[in-house]
Amino acid sequence: MDTLTIKAKGISVTVDLTVGHLADMAVDIDGRRLKPLHRAPWIDEPRATLPQDLPAGTVRLSGDFLCAPFSRSDVEEAPLHGWPANSRWDVVASAATADGWRAVFRLQHKVMGATVEKILTLRDGHPFLYQEHVFSGGSGSISVAHHPMTAMKGGGRLAFSPKRFAATPDDPLEPDPARGRFLFAYPARSTDLTRFPAADGGRLDLTDYRIDQRREDFVTLVEADHGGPGWTALARKAEADLVLVLKNPAELPVTMLWISNGGRDYAPWSGRHRGVLGIEDGRTALGHAASLGDNWLKREGVATAFALGGNVSFRHVIGALPLMDGEPPRDITTTQGRMRLMAADGSTRDVAFDGDFLRIGRSVPA
Repeated sequence: MDTLTIKAKGISVTVDLTVGHLADMAVDIDGRRLKPLHRAPWIDEPRATLPQDLPAGTVRLSGDFLCAPFSRSDVEEAPLHGWPANSRWDVVASAATADGWRAVFRLQHKVMGATVEKILTLRDGHPFLYQEHVFSGGSGSISVAHHPMTAMKGGGRLAFSPKRFAATPDDPLEPDPARGRFLFAYPARSTDLTRFPAADGGRLDLTDYRIDQRREDFVTLVEADHGGPGWTALARKAEADLVLVLKNPAELPVTMLWISNGGRDYAPWSGRHRGVLGIEDGRTALGHAASLGDNWLKREGVATAFALGGNVSFRHVIGALPLMDGEPPRDITTTQGRMRLMAADGSTRDVAFDGDFLRIGRSVPA
């Protein structure tokens, strides 16, 4: 068995067990079927036609997956983004609950000596996937991130929970113009997300995903202290839906945006990986060693790894809703049983949501 599909009323999620990626997610709501997650265009192509040195996680790139560590595995030998993103997970449990479905998966590999489990929960009538990852035992520290990806045919508009600032790393993802292209300045920083420094000396709006700009870019958003959930909302124009990604900032203090819009010319990307946005909530710098050592985020007071040894867990939510007015919400608040989205004009919309799940104000990670 290479996949497992779990379902509750109005929602289904399929897991690719070969690499632990979410292969599919469908939300049935208001007479529509919403498909918020991306799937790489080469997944169904014969493996022999792809570069032989590709990590398994790139060959099977889809949906969302756990990175542990995020980016380079330069402390313990593993592929890019670690074994959780590149190797097999076993199904430990999968069964109906009183109000939905719950499945537990265990990574066959250990990570820094720790056992890693993925717990997926669906609730009847909730347009959300509730995820938890648990590291048991092990030693040392591990950087982590979720890696949800969505794709747009016509671009989209973004909104975020309050952020302190946005910053790019020292170097772009594709510095060689013979292989790809980028638009952000590297390194750069801005407290105004609508005016981020561009490589050409101008400014770019992080809240506007333009489909006509071919690029491969990466930027980190640092959460402000605001007491609520961290969230990203993407209003996809052509798809006429709203993709929602939520976290607990105490657990995952940064949100990294990967803008992949035809910006890589080499295989398997070959200019065809278009309209993709990674919304990557994490507790990490770029690479395992950098996350454990001195880094720019630590100097800003931002944690970049979890200490292993006992039980470490963090939670995350992905959802989708029909788009009401073409724009993402101005604000999102959560309470027990409900999420409230506030539009720019002050009008509100309520949807079913487990407001206790993210443990806002209750979790104190190591």
